[in-house]
Amino acid sequence: MVPPLSATTVQDHVALAEIELCGELMIAASATEADRLTADRIDEVLKVSPGAGRPPGGPAGS
Repeated sequence: MVPPLSATTVQDHVALAEIELCGELMIAASATEADRLTADRIDEVLKVSPGAGRPPGGPAGS
């Protein structure tokens, strides 16, 4: 028997967003024929600008 949900159910919106992003990456990875997603493809899936958050001069596709 599953216990009923209480009216004080807490939702972690950050965790839910991270789970959704992981799901989007898994879908993209399963749809590619390559061994791995490129950094540019990951940026596209996550809807971030290319190079955002990467150190200058650092490897782009590692």
